[in-house]
Amino acid sequence: MMNALLTAMVLAGLMAAPAVGDVRDAVQEHVLPAASGFAATTAALAAAAQANCSATPLRPAYQAAFDSWMGISHLRLGPMEEEGRAIAISFWPDKKGMIPRALNRLIEAADPVATDPAEFAEVSIAARGFFALERLLYDPELSDYGDGDYDCVLVQAVAGDLARMAADIDREWRTGFAQELEQAGGENSRYLDPREALQAIYTALDTGLEFNALQRIGRPMGSFAKPAPRRAEGWRSNRPLRNVNLSLMALRDLAHALTDVATPQTDAAFADALDVAARLDDPVFAGVADPSGRLKVEILQQRIAEIRHAIANEIGRPLGISAGFNAGDGD
Repeated sequence: MMNALLTAMVLAGLMAAPAVGDVRDAVQEHVLPAASGFAATTAALAAAAQANCSATPLRPAYQAAFDSWMGISHLRLGPMEEEGRAIAISFWPDKKGMIPRALNRLIEAADPVATDPAEFAEVSIAARGFFALERLLYDPELSDYGDGDYDCVLVQAVAGDLARMAADIDREWRTGFAQELEQAGGENSRYLDPREALQAIYTALDTGLEFNALQRIGRPMGSFAKPAPRRAEGWRSNRPLRNVNLSLMALRDLAHALTDVATPQTDAAFADALDVAARLDDPVFAGVADPSGRLKVEILQQRIAEIRHAIANEIGRPLGISAGFNAGDGD
Protein backbone atom coordinates (compact mmCIF):
# COMPACT_ATOMS: atom_id res chain seq x y z
CA MET A 1 0.00 0.00 0.00
CA MET A 2 2.81 2.37 0.96
CA ASN A 3 4.72 1.59 -2.25
CA ALA A 4 1.62 2.29 -4.32
CA LEU A 5 1.11 5.59 -2.51
CA LEU A 6 4.73 6.63 -3.08
CA THR A 7 4.47 5.71 -6.75
CA ALA A 8 1.32 7.78 -7.12
CA MET A 9 3.00 10.74 -5.43
CA VAL A 10 6.03 10.52 -7.71
CA LEU A 11 3.83 10.32 -10.81
CA ALA A 12 1.75 13.25 -9.63
CA GLY A 13 4.92 15.24 -9.07
CA LEU A 14 6.15 14.47 -12.55
CA MET A 15 2.84 15.46 -14.10
CA ALA A 16 2.87 18.73 -12.20
CA ALA A 17 6.46 19.56 -13.08
CA PRO A 18 6.65 22.93 -14.82
CA ALA A 19 7.92 23.25 -18.35
CA VAL A 20 11.60 24.03 -18.66
CA GLY A 21 12.98 25.95 -21.59
CA ASP A 22 16.10 24.33 -22.95
CA VAL A 23 18.33 26.93 -24.57
CA ARG A 24 21.21 24.48 -24.86
CA ASP A 25 19.14 21.94 -26.78
CA ALA A 26 17.84 24.66 -29.09
CA VAL A 27 21.40 25.77 -29.82
CA GLN A 28 23.03 22.35 -30.08
CA GLU A 29 20.24 20.49 -31.86
CA HIS A 30 18.84 23.23 -34.08
CA VAL A 31 21.02 26.31 -34.48
CA LEU A 32 24.49 24.84 -34.89
CA PRO A 33 23.51 22.14 -37.42
CA ALA A 34 21.58 24.77 -39.41
CA ALA A 35 24.53 27.16 -39.40
CA SER A 36 26.90 24.38 -40.44
CA GLY A 37 24.60 23.28 -43.26
CA PHE A 38 24.24 26.81 -44.54
CA ALA A 39 28.01 27.29 -44.57
CA ALA A 40 28.48 24.00 -46.43
CA THR A 41 25.90 24.62 -49.16
CA THR A 42 27.03 28.19 -49.83
CA ALA A 43 30.64 27.01 -50.03
CA ALA A 44 29.50 24.43 -52.58
CA LEU A 45 27.66 27.17 -54.49
CA ALA A 46 30.77 29.36 -54.58
CA ALA A 47 32.90 26.44 -55.76
CA ALA A 48 30.36 25.56 -58.46
CA ALA A 49 30.34 29.18 -59.68
CA GLN A 50 34.10 29.13 -59.99
CA ALA A 51 33.98 25.86 -61.93
CA ASN A 52 31.18 26.93 -64.27
CA CYS A 53 29.44 30.27 -63.86
CA SER A 54 26.78 29.63 -66.52
CA ALA A 55 23.26 30.11 -65.23
CA THR A 56 21.62 26.77 -65.98
CA PRO A 57 24.26 24.43 -64.51
CA LEU A 58 24.60 26.66 -61.44
CA ARG A 59 20.90 26.60 -60.53
CA PRO A 60 20.91 23.30 -58.56
CA ALA A 61 23.66 24.59 -56.26
CA TYR A 62 21.71 27.83 -55.85
CA GLN A 63 18.56 25.91 -54.91
CA ALA A 64 20.44 23.77 -52.38
CA ALA A 65 21.97 26.84 -50.73
CA PHE A 66 18.60 28.57 -50.57
CA ASP A 67 17.08 25.44 -49.04
CA SER A 68 19.62 25.59 -46.24
CA TRP A 69 18.94 29.32 -45.78
CA MET A 70 15.36 28.40 -44.91
CA GLY A 71 16.75 26.37 -42.01
CA ILE A 72 18.43 29.38 -40.42
CA SER A 73 16.80 32.53 -41.80
CA HIS A 74 14.55 32.92 -38.74
CA LEU A 75 17.53 33.14 -36.37
CA ARG A 76 17.99 36.89 -36.66
CA LEU A 77 20.12 37.32 -33.59
CA GLY A 78 23.81 37.38 -32.76
CA PRO A 79 25.99 36.61 -35.78
CA MET A 80 23.10 37.14 -38.19
CA GLU A 81 22.76 40.74 -37.02
CA GLU A 82 26.46 41.54 -37.28
CA GLU A 83 27.45 43.64 -40.32
CA GLY A 84 23.85 43.54 -41.53
CA ARG A 85 24.35 39.97 -42.76
CA ALA A 86 20.71 38.88 -42.71
CA ILE A 87 19.54 41.62 -45.05
CA ALA A 88 22.62 41.29 -47.25
CA ILE A 89 21.95 37.56 -47.61
CA SER A 90 18.25 38.02 -48.28
CA PHE A 91 17.26 41.50 -49.46
CA TRP A 92 13.54 40.79 -49.66
CA PRO A 93 11.04 42.25 -50.03
CA ASP A 94 12.63 44.67 -52.50
CA LYS A 95 9.75 47.12 -52.42
CA LYS A 96 11.49 49.81 -54.50
CA GLY A 97 13.04 47.64 -57.20
CA MET A 98 16.58 48.32 -56.05
CA ILE A 99 18.06 44.96 -57.06
CA PRO A 100 17.83 45.31 -60.88
CA ARG A 101 19.08 48.89 -60.72
CA ALA A 102 22.07 47.95 -58.56
CA LEU A 103 22.98 45.02 -60.80
CA ASN A 104 22.60 47.03 -64.01
CA ARG A 105 24.91 49.74 -62.69
CA LEU A 106 27.62 47.21 -61.98
CA ILE A 107 27.16 45.42 -65.30
CA GLU A 108 27.02 48.57 -67.43
CA ALA A 109 30.21 49.89 -65.84
CA ALA A 110 31.87 46.46 -65.71
CA ASP A 111 32.78 47.59 -62.22
CA PRO A 112 36.01 45.92 -61.08
CA VAL A 113 34.65 45.80 -57.52
CA ALA A 114 33.40 42.31 -58.39
CA THR A 115 36.99 41.07 -58.59
CA ASP A 116 37.84 42.07 -55.01
CA PRO A 117 35.95 40.15 -52.27
CA ALA A 118 36.73 42.75 -49.59
CA GLU A 119 35.47 45.61 -51.73
CA PHE A 120 32.45 43.66 -52.96
CA ALA A 121 31.38 43.16 -49.34
CA GLU A 122 30.87 46.94 -49.19
CA VAL A 123 28.67 47.36 -52.27
CA SER A 124 24.91 47.95 -52.03
CA ILE A 125 23.05 45.10 -50.36
CA ALA A 126 20.74 45.17 -53.38
CA ALA A 127 23.58 43.75 -55.50
CA ARG A 128 24.39 40.98 -53.03
CA GLY A 129 22.78 37.86 -51.67
CA PHE A 130 20.26 35.34 -52.92
CA PHE A 131 17.96 37.72 -54.74
CA ALA A 132 20.69 39.43 -56.72
CA LEU A 133 21.91 35.97 -57.69
CA GLU A 134 18.38 34.87 -58.54
CA ARG A 135 18.15 37.72 -61.05
CA LEU A 136 21.46 36.76 -62.59
CA LEU A 137 20.56 33.08 -62.86
CA TYR A 138 16.85 33.19 -63.70
CA ASP A 139 15.96 36.53 -65.30
CA PRO A 140 15.99 36.02 -69.11
CA GLU A 141 17.41 39.52 -69.60
CA LEU A 142 20.42 38.81 -67.37
CA SER A 143 21.01 35.06 -67.41
CA ASP A 144 22.13 34.68 -71.03
CA TYR A 145 25.80 35.49 -70.45
CA GLY A 146 28.97 33.77 -71.53
CA ASP A 147 31.99 32.51 -69.65
CA GLY A 148 34.04 35.58 -70.48
CA ASP A 149 31.35 38.17 -69.73
CA TYR A 150 31.35 40.51 -66.76
CA ASP A 151 28.11 38.91 -65.57
CA CYS A 152 30.04 35.69 -64.99
CA VAL A 153 32.49 37.52 -62.73
CA LEU A 154 29.57 39.11 -60.91
CA VAL A 155 27.89 35.74 -60.34
CA GLN A 156 31.12 34.42 -58.85
CA ALA A 157 31.42 37.50 -56.65
CA VAL A 158 27.88 37.19 -55.27
CA ALA A 159 28.26 33.46 -54.64
CA GLY A 160 31.61 33.96 -52.94
CA ASP A 161 30.19 36.75 -50.79
CA LEU A 162 27.33 34.49 -49.67
CA ALA A 163 29.79 31.75 -48.74
CA ARG A 164 31.94 34.21 -46.77
CA MET A 165 28.97 35.50 -44.76
CA ALA A 166 27.69 31.98 -44.08
CA ALA A 167 31.13 30.86 -42.89
CA ASP A 168 31.36 33.88 -40.59
CA ILE A 169 27.92 33.15 -39.12
CA ASP A 170 28.82 29.51 -38.53
CA ARG A 171 32.17 30.36 -36.94
CA GLU A 172 30.79 33.08 -34.67
CA TRP A 173 28.01 30.83 -33.40
CA ARG A 174 30.52 28.12 -32.54
CA THR A 175 33.26 30.30 -31.08
CA GLY A 176 31.29 32.58 -28.81
CA PHE A 177 27.65 33.31 -29.36
CA ALA A 178 26.39 29.80 -28.57
CA GLN A 179 28.15 30.00 -25.21
CA GLU A 180 26.67 33.44 -24.53
CA LEU A 181 23.16 32.07 -25.01
CA GLU A 182 23.77 28.87 -23.07
CA GLN A 183 25.49 30.64 -20.15
CA ALA A 184 23.30 33.70 -19.72
CA GLY A 185 23.62 35.62 -16.47
CA GLY A 186 26.62 36.35 -14.30
CA GLU A 187 29.23 38.30 -16.23
CA ASN A 188 27.40 37.84 -19.53
CA SER A 189 26.89 41.39 -20.80
CA ARG A 190 24.55 40.43 -23.65
CA TYR A 191 22.10 38.18 -21.78
CA LEU A 192 21.91 39.23 -18.15
CA ASP A 193 19.49 36.47 -17.19
CA PRO A 194 18.74 32.97 -18.57
CA ARG A 195 15.19 34.12 -19.28
CA GLU A 196 16.54 36.72 -21.71
CA ALA A 197 18.32 34.02 -23.72
CA LEU A 198 15.18 31.88 -23.70
CA GLN A 199 13.06 34.80 -24.85
CA ALA A 200 15.50 35.61 -27.68
CA ILE A 201 15.07 32.12 -29.14
CA TYR A 202 11.32 32.08 -28.54
CA THR A 203 11.08 35.44 -30.33
CA ALA A 204 12.96 33.98 -33.31
CA LEU A 205 10.45 31.12 -33.37
CA ASP A 206 7.39 33.36 -33.18
CA THR A 207 8.57 36.00 -35.64
CA GLY A 208 9.67 33.30 -38.07
CA LEU A 209 6.10 32.06 -38.15
CA GLU A 210 4.78 35.61 -38.44
CA PHE A 211 7.12 36.29 -41.38
CA ASN A 212 5.75 33.26 -43.20
CA ALA A 213 2.16 34.38 -42.71
CA LEU A 214 2.47 38.12 -43.29
CA GLN A 215 5.30 38.32 -45.81
CA ARG A 216 5.87 35.04 -47.63
CA ILE A 217 2.12 34.50 -48.00
CA GLY A 218 0.64 37.94 -47.33
CA ARG A 219 2.65 39.88 -49.90
CA PRO A 220 1.66 37.81 -52.95
CA MET A 221 -1.94 37.70 -51.73
CA GLY A 222 -2.11 41.49 -51.77
CA SER A 223 -5.76 42.47 -51.62
CA PHE A 224 -8.76 40.66 -53.09
CA ALA A 225 -9.08 43.40 -55.72
CA LYS A 226 -5.35 43.54 -56.40
CA PRO A 227 -3.50 40.25 -55.86
CA ALA A 228 0.24 40.37 -56.47
CA PRO A 229 1.71 36.89 -57.11
CA ARG A 230 4.93 38.38 -58.44
CA ARG A 231 5.62 39.82 -55.04
CA ALA A 232 6.18 36.29 -53.76
CA GLU A 233 9.58 35.44 -52.40
CA GLY A 234 11.73 33.78 -55.06
CA TRP A 235 9.02 33.46 -57.73
CA ARG A 236 11.59 33.54 -60.54
CA SER A 237 13.26 30.44 -59.13
CA ASN A 238 9.96 28.67 -58.35
CA ARG A 239 10.50 28.90 -54.59
CA PRO A 240 7.50 30.61 -52.86
CA LEU A 241 5.66 27.55 -51.54
CA ARG A 242 8.90 25.63 -51.10
CA ASN A 243 10.23 28.38 -48.85
CA VAL A 244 7.15 28.26 -46.64
CA ASN A 245 7.36 24.47 -46.39
CA LEU A 246 11.04 24.40 -45.47
CA SER A 247 10.69 27.26 -43.04
CA LEU A 248 7.79 25.58 -41.25
CA MET A 249 9.79 22.36 -40.92
CA ALA A 250 12.73 24.24 -39.43
CA LEU A 251 10.51 26.16 -37.02
CA ARG A 252 8.85 22.92 -35.93
CA ASP A 253 12.27 21.51 -35.10
CA LEU A 254 13.14 24.63 -33.11
CA ALA A 255 9.87 24.40 -31.17
CA HIS A 256 10.65 20.78 -30.25
CA ALA A 257 14.15 21.67 -29.09
CA LEU A 258 13.05 24.66 -27.05
CA THR A 259 10.93 22.85 -24.47
CA ASP A 260 11.18 19.58 -22.55
CA VAL A 261 7.45 18.82 -22.36
CA ALA A 262 4.96 17.36 -24.82
CA THR A 263 3.29 19.91 -27.10
CA PRO A 264 0.37 18.09 -28.75
CA GLN A 265 -1.45 21.26 -29.84
CA THR A 266 1.70 22.67 -31.43
CA ASP A 267 2.54 19.37 -33.13
CA ALA A 268 -0.98 19.08 -34.51
CA ALA A 269 -0.96 22.68 -35.74
CA PHE A 270 2.35 22.21 -37.56
CA ALA A 271 1.12 18.93 -39.08
CA ASP A 272 -2.07 20.59 -40.23
CA ALA A 273 -0.26 23.52 -41.86
CA LEU A 274 2.24 21.26 -43.59
CA ASP A 275 -0.59 19.04 -44.84
CA VAL A 276 -2.38 22.07 -46.30
CA ALA A 277 0.87 23.15 -47.96
CA ALA A 278 1.47 19.66 -49.37
CA ARG A 279 -1.97 19.70 -51.00
CA LEU A 280 -1.52 23.20 -52.39
CA ASP A 281 -0.60 22.62 -56.03
CA ASP A 282 0.56 26.19 -56.51
CA PRO A 283 4.36 26.51 -56.18
CA VAL A 284 4.49 30.26 -56.96
CA PHE A 285 1.14 31.30 -55.43
CA ALA A 286 -0.21 32.19 -58.86
CA GLY A 287 -3.62 31.03 -57.68
CA VAL A 288 -4.09 34.10 -55.47
CA ALA A 289 -5.47 35.83 -58.59
CA ASP A 290 -8.36 33.33 -58.67
CA PRO A 291 -11.01 33.26 -55.87
CA SER A 292 -10.80 29.51 -55.29
CA GLY A 293 -7.00 29.50 -55.45
CA ARG A 294 -6.84 32.48 -53.14
CA LEU A 295 -8.98 30.68 -50.56
CA LYS A 296 -6.52 27.77 -50.48
CA VAL A 297 -3.60 30.12 -49.82
CA GLU A 298 -5.62 31.95 -47.16
CA ILE A 299 -6.25 28.63 -45.40
CA LEU A 300 -2.49 28.03 -45.24
CA GLN A 301 -2.02 31.50 -43.78
CA GLN A 302 -4.70 30.76 -41.16
CA ARG A 303 -3.05 27.46 -40.25
CA ILE A 304 0.21 29.27 -39.56
CA ALA A 305 -1.66 31.70 -37.29
CA GLU A 306 -2.97 28.66 -35.42
CA ILE A 307 0.60 27.42 -34.91
CA ARG A 308 1.52 30.74 -33.30
CA HIS A 309 -1.48 30.47 -30.99
CA ALA A 310 -0.59 26.89 -30.00
CA ILE A 311 3.02 27.81 -29.32
CA ALA A 312 1.98 30.73 -27.15
CA ASN A 313 -0.25 28.39 -25.10
CA GLU A 314 2.04 25.37 -24.84
CA ILE A 315 5.52 26.92 -24.84
CA GLY A 316 5.41 30.64 -24.20
CA ARG A 317 2.82 30.74 -21.40
CA PRO A 318 4.18 27.78 -19.38
CA LEU A 319 7.69 29.24 -19.60
CA GLY A 320 6.45 32.69 -18.65
CA ILE A 321 7.78 34.34 -21.81
CA SER A 322 6.41 36.09 -24.86
CA ALA A 323 7.88 37.27 -28.13
CA GLY A 324 9.96 40.43 -27.94
CA PHE A 325 11.49 42.62 -30.60
CA ASN A 326 13.28 40.83 -33.42
CA ALA A 327 15.67 42.30 -36.00
CA GLY A 328 13.39 40.99 -38.72
CA ASP A 329 10.33 42.83 -37.44
CA GLY A 330 8.88 45.16 -40.02
CA ASP A 331 10.77 43.70 -42.98
